[in-house]
Amino acid sequence: MFIDFFFKLKEARLPVSLREYLTLIEAMDCGLADYDIDHFYYLSRTILVKDETNLDKFDLVFGEVFKGLEPTPQGETHEIPEEWLRKLAEKFLTEEEKREIEALGGWEKLMETLKKRLAEQKKRHQGGSKWIGTGGTSPFGAYGYNPEGVRIGQDENRHNRAVKVWDKREYKNLDDSVEIGTRNIKVALRRLRKFARQGTPTELDLPDTISSTAKKGWLDVKMVPERHNSVKVLLFLDSGGSMNPHVKVMEELFSAARTEFKHLEYFYFHNCLYEKVWKDNSRRHSDVIPTWDVLHTYASDYKVVFVGDASMSPYEIVYPGGSVEHWNEEAGALWMERLLDIYAHAVWLNPVPEKWWTNTQSVGMMRQLMKNRMFPLTLEGLDNAMRELSR
Repeated sequence: MFIDFFFKLKEARLPVSLREYLTLIEAMDCGLADYDIDHFYYLSRTILVKDETNLDKFDLVFGEVFKGLEPTPQGETHEIPEEWLRKLAEKFLTEEEKREIEALGGWEKLMETLKKRLAEQKKRHQGGSKWIGTGGTSPFGAYGYNPEGVRIGQDENRHNRAVKVWDKREYKNLDDSVEIGTRNIKVALRRLRKFARQGTPTELDLPDTISSTAKKGWLDVKMVPERHNSVKVLLFLDSGGSMNPHVKVMEELFSAARTEFKHLEYFYFHNCLYEKVWKDNSRRHSDVIPTWDVLHTYASDYKVVFVGDASMSPYEIVYPGGSVEHWNEEAGALWMERLLDIYAHAVWLNPVPEKWWTNTQSVGMMRQLMKNRMFPLTLEGLDNAMRELSR
């Protein structure tokens, strides 16, 4: 079984070596795993995984190879998980019933009412239309429905109606080693090229070597620096929430960009640009980069590419405090304008089909901020975006 585990890891393209596999076997012989599946999981992960970007791949292989290793002892009983019971309380309404539910009437009214409910509420509520609870039509809570509310205590979207999210959510980084499904993405990115030779001479200059040798009468080798794409790119990637269904195409684009552009800096954001961005989604609450630092660090000759669905509450763009995850002192639109004032060459790539853009108000607002430089994340859209950046 352990040999099969090793080969499965290799098939999944994890960089594990025979030496590491033998180290794992030695650790097992020494009793470090203690006949416990959890101990073995952490032991093998520590020895075999050298880069955190491979943790997901490792977990998938581990689950496939060792699934069912820990059967439930006879006579042992388990309580039904709380989340299963919570699902029973979720509210599902017909379209007609949804239209009968009215929104409170704007951002200020929503925040004012939430503050009042927090001060007044003394116990848990379910199925109602007023208090913070579950499975109802109140603007505040989880697993219910309201055309405009604050989501509290719910895992992921259900109706894409929340204008603010109370909970702390965790997102995964994009995998930049993913295999490109089609090389046409790379071909499209290559339109954004400006070659230059910089650095130490490491490449043979054959024409100059031949010419110089002919003139001098002896071999005169000429070298030149390697030819690189000198275009500099700032890549801003929307992560989590409504972007989860688009992870595959995002990873393909991210991987291609890492290959094509030597001078590439990337940052994550959520929904709209605010006062901070981050490089690692697992540490996005503790290790952030002020947006001002980005604007002051990278010169105006950088090309800027945003990638996101621009699908959010309009409040997230135009209101201070409109972010679904934190209290932003300044509106997202202001930060977008600051960035676009510095970087003249900027585009937005949207993974949502262009024919659906008019269905979401925030897409139109972001498109206006970008001065119509929003393109669908298709091969044609990517090609047009690169042409725009090359002007």
